[in-house]
Amino acid sequence: MNDIESRLTEKGCRYEIIHHERNIRTAPEGAEFLGIEIGQTAPTLIIIADGKYYSLIFSGDREQVDFEKIARVLGCKRAELANRKEVKNITGSQVGSISMLVELPCILDRMLFRHPFVYGGTGKPKTTLKISPTDLARVNRVAAFFE
Repeated sequence: MNDIESRLTEKGCRYEIIHHERNIRTAPEGAEFLGIEIGQTAPTLIIIADGKYYSLIFSGDREQVDFEKIARVLGCKRAELANRKEVKNITGSQVGSISMLVELPCILDRMLFRHPFVYGGTGKPKTTLKISPTDLARVNRVAAFFE
C-alpha cells in the first residue's frame, strides 16, 4: 500500500484508503457497503487493444463496457478483456481488486467527473481508494477519455 500512498502524496492528491472486513467484488456491492451512489464506484479492468495493455476505469453506472467504442476511442481494430492470468501477471492483483493506479496507459470514463470523489481498487483485497476524479486523472497516464 505504501507505493500507492507515496505516489498519491507525492502528486498532492486528496485521497483516503478505506479498510473493510470483507472483499468488495462488484460495483453494487461497493455502493451498498460504502453508502455511495453506484456511479461513484470506479471499477478497473485490464484490456488488450491491438496487442497493447491498458487499464480501463469506468463508472459503476455503466451496466457494461462497449469494447467496440473503446477500440474506436483508441484508434484500434479490437479491444477485449485480458484474462485472469494476464491480469495477475501484469498487476499482481486478482480480478476484482485491481488498483486504479496501474502502471499502464489508462482509459478514463468521463462519467466519473460528475462526482467529487470516486471509489475503487487499491490492488489489495479489503481496501478501497477514495479519490477525486481530477486527481485520478493526474496520477495516471491517461491515454484516452470516453463518454
